Amino acid sequence: MPQQPIPPQPTPDTPRIRALPIVDNGEPLVPASLAPEQVLARPRYHLEGLPGALPECFVRKGVWTRLLAAAAALPAGHRLVLFDTWRPVGLQRWLFERFVAECEEHEPGAGLEQAESFVSRPMADSQTNPPYHLTGGAVDLSIADSRGRLLDMGTDFDTMTAASHTRAFEDAAGADERTIRNNRRLLYHAMIDAGFVNLPSEWWHYDYGDQLWAWTRDEPQAIYGAARPTFRWGAVP
Repeated sequence: MPQQPIPPQPTPDTPRIRALPIVDNGEPLVPASLAPEQVLARPRYHLEGLPGALPECFVRKGVWTRLLAAAAALPAGHRLVLFDTWRPVGLQRWLFERFVAECEEHEPGAGLEQAESFVSRPMADSQTNPPYHLTGGAVDLSIADSRGRLLDMGTDFDTMTAASHTRAFEDAAGADERTIRNNRRLLYHAMIDAGFVNLPSEWWHYDYGDQLWAWTRDEPQAIYGAARPTFRWGAVP
């Protein structure tokens, strides 16, 4: 699998993506921590204490089925590691504002444009035009080996640099860079073969069922809209 190159991917056309209709198929959000021998849930935002982050990774039922298929395609002993999945609007807004501020520090005046290439801007109508993570169809993840070590992907999750682009190491020359390239290829092909699509600017971000998935696959509509987990004693804001 690592011998197969990651093909060039079109730059997402956000206006066209957001114009696609959504006909939600009604799949529920399910917890992703119940099969740790295949998929490890490690909710990074909760572990780092970010406001509104949950201690569980929730995904749509169809996404969970495909994650299990992707995990089964990995070498023996390797597992997928989920960093972030369903994300409430309040946390999405906090992250976007923080990313804009970080980008402004590096390139004043270009922060908003740069941040939007990595994080969906929370819209006023987030329920009808939802950020990808609000649908339960977007996942941020990596791979751990049989000893519980994360594979070297060249950058950390949520690093906003050119090196985070999925194909950044396709022209690798040195041995270390070739290892990174092969690790990214392993994740990419396992996820694509399971039915996901990749956000080209983030090696860790994959989608199924949402508007980005529909645009990338040339589907007439998305099948996942805004969603939220169901809890016995209330709802997440």
